Amino acid sequence: MINSRIEKLRKIMKEKNIFAYIIPSADYHQSEYVGEFFKGREYISGFTGSAGTVVITLDNAILWTDGRYFLQAEKELASSCMELYKMGQENVPTTFEYIEKEVPAGSKVGFDGRCISAAMGKDLELSLAKKNITISYEGDLLDEIWKDRPALSDEKAFLLDTKYSGEDFTSKISRVREFMRENGATTHILTSLDDICWLFNIRGRDVAYNPVVLSYAVITLDKAILFVDENKIDDEIKVSFGDEVVEIKGYFQIDEFVKTIGKEEVVLVDSNKINYAILKNIPEGTKILNSINPSTIFKAVKNPVEIENTKEAHIRDGVAVTKFMYWLKNNIGKIEITEISASDKMTELRKEQGKFLEESFASISGYAGNGAIIHYSATHESNTIIEPRGLYLLDSGGQYLDGTTDITRTFAVGPLTEEEKYHFTTVARAMIRLSSVKFLHGVNGYYLDVLARGILWNENLNYNHGTGHGVGHVLNVHEGPNGFRSDNRNSATLEEGMIMTNEPGFYKANSHGIRLENELLCKKGIKNEFGQFMEFEPITIAPIDLDAINIDLMKDEEKAYLNEYHKMVFDKLSPFLMEEEVEWLKEYTKAI
Repeated sequence: MINSRIEKLRKIMKEKNIFAYIIPSADYHQSEYVGEFFKGREYISGFTGSAGTVVITLDNAILWTDGRYFLQAEKELASSCMELYKMGQENVPTTFEYIEKEVPAGSKVGFDGRCISAAMGKDLELSLAKKNITISYEGDLLDEIWKDRPALSDEKAFLLDTKYSGEDFTSKISRVREFMRENGATTHILTSLDDICWLFNIRGRDVAYNPVVLSYAVITLDKAILFVDENKIDDEIKVSFGDEVVEIKGYFQIDEFVKTIGKEEVVLVDSNKINYAILKNIPEGTKILNSINPSTIFKAVKNPVEIENTKEAHIRDGVAVTKFMYWLKNNIGKIEITEISASDKMTELRKEQGKFLEESFASISGYAGNGAIIHYSATHESNTIIEPRGLYLLDSGGQYLDGTTDITRTFAVGPLTEEEKYHFTTVARAMIRLSSVKFLHGVNGYYLDVLARGILWNENLNYNHGTGHGVGHVLNVHEGPNGFRSDNRNSATLEEGMIMTNEPGFYKANSHGIRLENELLCKKGIKNEFGQFMEFEPITIAPIDLDAINIDLMKDEEKAYLNEYHKMVFDKLSPFLMEEEVEWLKEYTKAI
C-alpha cells in the first residue's frame, strides 16, 4: 500500500518536473500534533510517530526521525521501500545535506509551502541556490492521490473563562501591542494555534489532545483580525473581546489578506512559526522583523490564577494516577491486563475527576521490551499482556478546564532483576537531582539538563530524548520556549511561573524501559549579595514506586527528598481516596 502511494506520487512529480518532494509532519501552523487532514507524512510513509520528515525522490524514499522513534520507525517501515535515516547519528546526513547532494543541478524541489516553516524554506532556498535548483511550493501533491483524505475539523470553539485564564483578552492584546511598539512593528502575523488561543482566550477541539482552534491572526496597533471558520465562534466569545476591534474573516482568506499589507508597514513574524507560503505572500519591499512571538514568551510564564488552577488539576490527576497504581498492583496476575486495557483504565479514572476534557496526548503504555520504545504506541497487533514480573511504563496526561498534566510512572508489576532495580533507581536519582537544584536567575534549561543526565552518564548510560519541556495551560502539553535539553534548543531564561517537565529515563532494547516524570514550577528562592536564586516546586502528585527502588544506591539527600515528596503526596491525596486506598498509600509513601 505504501509503495503504491509512493509510485502514484512519483508519477505526478514527473508530470510537474519535480525531482524531490518534501513532506514534513506539520500542518499550516507548524504544530507538533496535527489534525487528521494534515497527516500526509503518515499517509505516505506508514510511520505514525509525531515527528519526522519524508523526502521522496524519483529513485528513493527516506524518513528522517529522532531518537525517540528509532525502534518504532524500524518496525513501521519494515514492509515498505521507505528507508530510515536516524537523525543525529554518525554519518547520517540531514535532509538539507541529502537534498543538496542528491538533487541534480538545475532541477526542481517541491513541497507544500503552507506546511514548511518560513525559516526552513529560506534556509532551503540558500542551500539549493548553489546548484541553481528551483523551488515549487504552491500546492499539495498529496491532495491529488489521497482520495479519502479526512476533512478539516468543524468543531466549535469555546471561551476559557478568566477564572481559569487569569487575564482577559484586552490585557493580553495590550501587552502584545506594547511589545510591537517597543520593537517598531506595526503589524504582527500570528499563525501558531496555541499562541492564538492563549491571546484570544479561546479553546477548541480541532486537534486531538491539543484544545486549539484552526485559525490565523493579524494584530495591528488598533485592531485584531481573526481568520477562522466563523461558525466556530459564538456570541459569548465575541462579547469577551470587549471594546477591542476584532474582525473575523474566513480561515483561508489569510493568504490574500497578507498580499494587501502596505509596504510602509513593519511586519513582526516568527519565522519558525509562520509558514513559507505566508512569508512569500508579504509584498516585496515590506520591512519584516523576525522575532519570537511575544505571546510565546508571555504564555510561558503562568500567572497566579493559572498556577493555582494547575495545582488543583494536578491533585485530581494525582488521585486518578494513584487509584490506577492501586488497581494495577492489586489486580496484576489475577485478571488479564494488557497495555491497551491499562491505558484505557487510566483514562477512565481521569474521566471520573472533575473538569476533565480529554487526554493531553496519546498515552505511552509499554510493558517490558515495549517500554524501551521511547514513544511506543500500543496497537492491536503489538498489544502485550502485562505479566506479574518486570516493569511497566505509562506516560499519560489530562486536559482539564483548569490545567494540563503530563506524568510518567514506571511500575514494578512483580519481581525485578537487580539490573532493573539499578536502572530504575538511577533514573529516580536523576529526576531528584534536577528537582532539588538551586540556581541563579539568568540560567536556561540547557545548563541544567546535565544535572539529570549526568547521573546516568556517571554510570555510562544515557537516554535519547530531552529531559523536559514546557507545559501549556489548557493548551499544548509541549510548549516552548523553556525546557531542559542537551542541544540548547530551549534557550529561554527560566523565569518564576514557568512550568516544565522533568523526565529522565533509561531504555534497554527488547528488555525494559524506565521513565519518571514530574512537572516542576519555577519559583524565586532567596535573594542575596550573589543575586536572585531560583528553585523548583514539584506540582505532580503521585507516588514513585518504592518496589523498584534499591535504597542502597541512593544518597542520604536523595532519600530525604523522596521522603519529603512522598509525605506531600500522602497529605494531599489521602483525603480523596477510599479507606483501603489510604492504607495502601501509607505503605507506598513511607519513609525510606
